Amino acid sequence: MKPNSILGLSHGFLLGHLQSHGLDFPKNISVVAVCPKGMGPSVRRLYVQGKEVNGAGINASFAVHQDVDGRATDVALGWSVALGSPFTFATTLEQEYKSDIFGERGILLGAVHGIVEALFRRYTEQGMDEELAYKSTVEGITGIISKTISKKGMLEVYNSLSEEGKKEFNKAYSASFYPCMDILYECYEDVASGSEIRSVVLAGRRFYDKEGLPAFPMGKIDQTRMWKVGEKVRSTRPDGDLGPLHPFTAGVYVALMMAQVRLLSTQLHIIPVH
Repeated sequence: MKPNSILGLSHGFLLGHLQSHGLDFPKNISVVAVCPKGMGPSVRRLYVQGKEVNGAGINASFAVHQDVDGRATDVALGWSVALGSPFTFATTLEQEYKSDIFGERGILLGAVHGIVEALFRRYTEQGMDEELAYKSTVEGITGIISKTISKKGMLEVYNSLSEEGKKEFNKAYSASFYPCMDILYECYEDVASGSEIRSVVLAGRRFYDKEGLPAFPMGKIDQTRMWKVGEKVRSTRPDGDLGPLHPFTAGVYVALMMAQVRLLSTQLHIIPVH
């Protein structure tokens, strides 16, 4: 890159990768990041929606890692405005990649996969029909539970339950919170130490032929019994069906979410309100 140019990032992964090798960015360039708090489809959908709805976009964080000529902050904020972000909050590039990669291993993806597999097994072993077990786990979490949290907050999930349902929710929440904290803490330390990034990079190299060794492409997670059952459920699901609100599933899911919030707050990460 030319001296005094600006490197713009939408994720802090590159910094973590460089740090794992004892490296850093060239000192004669500025380095900024603007990181929308959502996946690509959501960023694009809300940007387009903003033409008609109050300039709506998706919230973003920004970081100025290096500023060689005093322009970096203005450029980063201008970039965020151009994305349509209604709220832009400051962070650091290091905090961004730690919280984001950790989050993907927690409530955003990895831990949810573990939850639905475990609960599906629990429910079927207790005698629940397989299709109902799938609906009570995967369909419920990705449907009614997530939609309720997104629109009305976590408390509304609890308040919408019957009295018996609230008791079951409390039982699941209490049993799950500290085990979730334990696993999440391990995940966070793996990310913060650089171990997770090194592991991901090495795994990526194994996907392709190298020096005559066979490739090991990324496997598929949909080979378990739960996902086989899910194929049938999804093929017959009526439009607009958000799945059942199972109180035990909701209790475990909310416990995981709150454990992740607690852990991030203890590590002094900003918890944005969406």
